[in-house]
Amino acid sequence: MILSKSCIYGIQALIAVAAEGGTEYVPIHKLAERLDISFHFLTKVLQEFTHAGILNSYRGPRGGVALAKPAATITMYDMVATIDGTEIFTECMLGLPGCGIAPPCPAHEQWQVLRNQLSALAKSLTLDDLARRANELNVRLSRTNDLRQIMHPFV
Repeated sequence: MILSKSCIYGIQALIAVAAEGGTEYVPIHKLAERLDISFHFLTKVLQEFTHAGILNSYRGPRGGVALAKPAATITMYDMVATIDGTEIFTECMLGLPGCGIAPPCPAHEQWQVLRNQLSALAKSLTLDDLARRANELNVRLSRTNDLRQIMHPFV
């Protein structure tokens, strides 16, 4: 797996919030339930997006999270960088220091091409793109098999 579970869960939650319009506060417990993620774990992940200025959070009975800026301005690169950092876009595939400066690893040429393509894709793919596709294709964002939850997630 290239991305950490924290990053994957965080991106799933951001897509779910954006697919709902992004401006209304979505309760974290409802997101956790819909995505089949531990509430406490998801809360910690979403705090990182709040600290990065991607989400706004609000406590209380009508609380939850909402996008802090338009989904069209939030890229996959921003989301990954917030949780996992940018190393996936810059580091050696084998974890050797000095990629691009020191003598290359055996996979350097191939990995450099893929890494650059991955970086370009992440910078061009927006949260708005992902949320729109999620709505258009009616895709699921979790491992749940409960179709009622998929079709009517926040009811």
